[in-house]
Amino acid sequence: MNQKHQEDLAHIRSMMERSSRFISLSGLSGVFAGLSALIGGLYVYQLFKINGVDYFGEGDYERGYEGVSTIPFKLVSELVVTGIVILVCAFVFGLAFTIRKSKKYNLPIWTSATKKMLFNLAIPLTVGGVFCLSLLYHQNYGLVAPATLLFYGLALINAEKYTFSDIKYLGYCQLFLGCVSLFLIGYGLVFWIIGFGILHILYGLIMFRKYK
Repeated sequence: MNQKHQEDLAHIRSMMERSSRFISLSGLSGVFAGLSALIGGLYVYQLFKINGVDYFGEGDYERGYEGVSTIPFKLVSELVVTGIVILVCAFVFGLAFTIRKSKKYNLPIWTSATKKMLFNLAIPLTVGGVFCLSLLYHQNYGLVAPATLLFYGLALINAEKYTFSDIKYLGYCQLFLGCVSLFLIGYGLVFWIIGFGILHILYGLIMFRKYK
């Protein structure tokens, strides 16, 4: 009898979890988002070399690119386009693996929990996006990478209560990297690759093993 009650409670708990949290997120989404960021980061590094920026040494500009306010507009526009492409790729991979998981486990995708999660993600990300645009407008390039890490970390922590609670740990790591990079201006690309690339891959692999 006690075993039956425990099974019933577990079933009720599972139903409540499904109704209140968005649980169709796949760990593979994080892995492929991280891979997209790694490839994008390496591409940006090549752009620097092509434009005479010796990122880890002395080039035509000062060390790195972030502390320089005289970057050619063409290079800035290429960096922005690269960032948009990485974001789109990460979104497409995330959507594809989410749909795949929801179909496999017969889980609904567009629920009230999904809407709440996206809303809580969107607020910090939207404000962060506007803030980064203002940094680009005022040519404060050194703060762009730290700002993206900080606002992304805040977004993950803000959305944690509507999806897997593990996501907050990724958010804390992004905040830590963002804070450290604020004091190491000129190494923004390195921190960006670690945060959006390596950490995403590690997080995705852990989530995939835990919730597959």
